Amino acid sequence: MSIPEAPPVLRGERVQRVHWVLGTDQLRAVCHCGAERLFDDPIELWEWLLGHPDDHRPAEPPEPTPPPPRTPREPASVPA
Repeated sequence: MSIPEAPPVLRGERVQRVHWVLGTDQLRAVCHCGAERLFDDPIELWEWLLGHPDDHRPAEPPEPTPPPPRTPREPASVPA
């Protein structure tokens, strides 16, 4: 069963939508970031929406730390 498309409406960082999926007992949550999820429980739905962005996308990877600076070394002695 596919989720029907939502009609075009307001957009923005504060717009969150809840749609009843016709013919079911399910609710579709749509976050302003574009993440969507189906729910049976309206409490879980609102916890998910209001918990943005924790459960919506994978966390951004941390910035890589630069390698430590190299210290000059003395050349190894070579037997003659």
